[in-house]
Amino acid sequence: MTEPYRELVVWQKAMQLVRDIYAATKNFPKEELFALTIQMRRCAISIPSNIAEGKGRYSRPDLLHFLMQARGSLYELETQTQIAADLKYLEEETKEALLSESGEVGRLLNGMVRAFREKEMESS
Repeated sequence: MTEPYRELVVWQKAMQLVRDIYAATKNFPKEELFALTIQMRRCAISIPSNIAEGKGRYSRPDLLHFLMQARGSLYELETQTQIAADLKYLEEETKEALLSESGEVGRLLNGMVRAFREKEMESS
């Protein structure tokens, strides 16, 4: 049986973003291995992980908390992507593609948060 979080488009897109971040950081300078490389990978991994953890919780407030955590990691990743491009570790085209992907994940996350908050308002 497939876990419900795996059916979420936002989780699927976030997983693709993880794969793309790993590919993009593969050729970063070796001195960045324990700095920007690992930081970008950890942020990317945190996004679908928090979505999954939130879906595994039993309450709407817990889910919202983890969706917001995922969004925070996404914004961190966007900032680090820009830093990597500024340092010339990423080509402009790669940076734009990653930021476009992260923007899509962000829109999906924001939509989920909005939908759950609207449900909260309707039930109160």
